[in-house]
Amino acid sequence: MQQLIMINPKDNVATATTDLQKGQEIKVETGNASVLIRLKCDIGFGHKVAIRDIQSGSAVYKYGEEIGLTTNNISLGEHVHVHNVLSQRGRGDLSN
Repeated sequence: MQQLIMINPKDNVATATTDLQKGQEIKVETGNASVLIRLKCDIGFGHKVAIRDIQSGSAVYKYGEEIGLTTNNISLGEHVHVHNVLSQRGRGDLSN
């Protein structure tokens, strides 16, 4: 079973299919190539991991779609979530 999945070659994140541990090394297929990722922190099921370095202010792509903009630099293997991405859809944890 793949532990991280990436759907579209445009994606710069992969999604965890199970809980993952800091320091774990996982190979992710990225279209015609693959990348070996060493996780920089624990990643929960369903959460995203950077599969390449992403500069602050850059788009985050999942399933080939832009889902948000980074609020700071994100390194390969880092958790990608509300602490470092401003969602294009709004946040359910913030009141209006």
